[in-house]
Amino acid sequence: MYFKFNKYNLFYEKYGNSNKNILILPGWGDTRKTFDKMISYLKKEYTIYIIDYPGFGNSPIINKELTIYDYALIINSLIKENNLSNLSIIAHSFGGRVISILLSDYKLKINKLILIDVAGIKRLKPLIFIKQKIYKFLKTITKLLPKKQRYNIHKKLFSKFSSSDYKVLPPNMYQTFKNVIKTDLRKKYKKITSNTLIIWGKKDIDTPLKDAKYINKKIKNSKLIIYKNSSHYSYLENSKEINKNIYDFLNY
Repeated sequence: MYFKFNKYNLFYEKYGNSNKNILILPGWGDTRKTFDKMISYLKKEYTIYIIDYPGFGNSPIINKELTIYDYALIINSLIKENNLSNLSIIAHSFGGRVISILLSDYKLKINKLILIDVAGIKRLKPLIFIKQKIYKFLKTITKLLPKKQRYNIHKKLFSKFSSSDYKVLPPNMYQTFKNVIKTDLRKKYKKITSNTLIIWGKKDIDTPLKDAKYINKKIKNSKLIIYKNSSHYSYLENSKEINKNIYDFLNY
């Protein structure tokens, strides 16, 4: 199904027919398909909605740079359009950025919140900072080269210094990605009052465990479960146990 809002054409799927609703907000670049096991586990007792963000899965790209606040506006409009009451939210990675704004700025009312290895706590690591400076310096130097050589050198520098998330993007989403990651949302997480379950992989290097502990400390009604052998995709690596934990939390 598609939800049309302004120039956006957002693809989403709906499973189940209960009066208890769940909205799943995936991570950046992920599509709804990575949550198939979770959906299968929960759809017997819940109606589940899951989306593809603009530019991913079946949701087309529009020729406009976006901010995280644009994404929050789109998702809030989807919730209103479908009249999603009696609602709980499951958010992974980038989805945490979106829900932190919906709960703090939009005052969205939900039953329960599940945060899985979520993003939004901005910390510039020293090595990344140095890498960025080197990249910018080398790009500046290439301006001295002839145009024919400059293009090839730029491609090599991009391949060497860009993150994996950045490399897979089409060019017209580069600025959107930059807009998203530069926004520090820690103050938004402080304002969350929902009953919250935080699930985290101890080996997560994309959103480190200290972020989980920070969020757990700031959300008063929260519980943190750490999976020692999991990374950023804990919900895939420990699907059976995590799906059960989510189910138990929702029904407690």
